[in-house]
Amino acid sequence: MGLFEKLFGNRPQPKGEEKGAVRMLTGYDPSFHRFGGNIYESELVRAAIGAIATHISKLAVTVQGSAKPKLQQKLGHGPNQLMSWSQFLYRLATVLYIHNTAFIVPVFDDFGEISGVYPALPERCEVVAFGDDERYYLRYRFGQGETAAIELDACGIMTRFQYRSDLFGESNRALLPTMDLISIQNQGIQEGVKSAATYRFMARLRNFSKAEDLAKERQRFTEDNFSKDAKGGGLLLFPSIYEDVKQIETKPWVGDADTMKAIRDNVFEYFGVNEEVLQSKAYGDAWSAFYESVVEPFAIMLEETMSHMLFSFNEQSRGNRVVVTANRLQYLSNADKLNVSAQMLDRGIMSINEIREIWQLPPVDGGDERIIRGEYYNAAEKVTTDEGTEA
Repeated sequence: MGLFEKLFGNRPQPKGEEKGAVRMLTGYDPSFHRFGGNIYESELVRAAIGAIATHISKLAVTVQGSAKPKLQQKLGHGPNQLMSWSQFLYRLATVLYIHNTAFIVPVFDDFGEISGVYPALPERCEVVAFGDDERYYLRYRFGQGETAAIELDACGIMTRFQYRSDLFGESNRALLPTMDLISIQNQGIQEGVKSAATYRFMARLRNFSKAEDLAKERQRFTEDNFSKDAKGGGLLLFPSIYEDVKQIETKPWVGDADTMKAIRDNVFEYFGVNEEVLQSKAYGDAWSAFYESVVEPFAIMLEETMSHMLFSFNEQSRGNRVVVTANRLQYLSNADKLNVSAQMLDRGIMSINEIREIWQLPPVDGGDERIIRGEYYNAAEKVTTDEGTEA
């Protein structure tokens, strides 16, 4: 049994006759095609997306509420039988930033009930209607030709740069000019390295009038001085038949530092990262800015997407939903952590174990209790002192 059969083999079949593709309000064909230009092959783009996916993989996914207890129990161990939550989040974030559209499909058990979720990467996806009531389905087509149709409301779709399509995001074609510049820049550096290790000369030969004689002399000189069997010891000797011997110096174009920085900044701005994030130097305010602009929007979108696909509106109204959280305080500097610990603990805002979590320490017995410093009291209450009663 292949992975396709394991994921989609027990899915409920569409009921009724296919009514064809669905037209959206914009008139845009609601179909997704994987973008042919693979931006992930660029080292800089892969580093940027990898940094984003790495931080997103640290998010914690939990389920709140009392609906579907069996599903909640299974999701507590992982999204599916093949992945952990960190692997699921990393893959989902990577697919989203490469294709600007990421699909979350339900995994069905032997009884046709949802038992997990999986980040799918189809070659194509389209919206089709089945039955007299024209219920909408997402029909996925994968690389080996397999197809699977699943109800639209049972699937999750996450997007970036959503504009023309009512369901899917735009492609990354806007990044292609920058990708071309990166390719040209890399080729220039390669040619510069090759040229630095190559010697070229030109000279005028006397008493050589035939083209074949010139070719023989050129071959002889090259073999005597530049072949792997040459024994010249690095010293070139020119016979008297050579005149006006000159070395040809090639200077391939390589962009200056400002040009290279501008190209890198284009990629960073497109994905919302910077050098500090890529080099694991971001903490404090720098990390908070990255979290609020990249990680937090992803977490919010994932919460809403998975809550919608796993719970009905009625179940959501009763408090059943998927919650995605992150302990942002772990990314503070040690000085900031110490300040937060002191200010939050003695005011009863955080417990001992919550403070220990900031310092990545295990919980202790009795650490969930909250403590308050003795000099704090409610201003509306009377406090008895040695001199008497004060208001």
